[in-house]
Amino acid sequence: MSARTKARKRALDILFSSDVRGDDLAVTLAAEASRAASEPAREASWLYAREVVDGIIDHRDEIDEHITTHSRDWKLERMPAVDRALLRIGVWEILFNDQVPTAVAIDEAVELAKEFSTDDSGAFVHGVLARVARAA
Repeated sequence: MSARTKARKRALDILFSSDVRGDDLAVTLAAEASRAASEPAREASWLYAREVVDGIIDHRDEIDEHITTHSRDWKLERMPAVDRALLRIGVWEILFNDQVPTAVAIDEAVELAKEFSTDDSGAFVHGVLARVARAA
């Protein structure tokens, strides 16, 4: 598993934890930063995970607007928390990270959805992210 794949999983954990607990994302990120300081072996995955989460914090309203627009009648609050987090990661990578090819951003999000969410989540995440990418 690549460092970026591990970082996406770590970013998913941060976003999911914040969402489920109802904590501010910046607070959850700060707590994870404290934990990461004691794990130098995981530094490579931490740096990108932090970049992803910081990017989502900086562009959350725009990211959520893209998700809402392209999810075809699914309200953001009704989506499974894992799907919501993965869509935020994917949309951030598609729109705000030129270093990640769009196809990679979509594929990574879909694979994590298949692993950690519902049976239908992979197809749902793929559909939303593909529509976001076409509109970008």
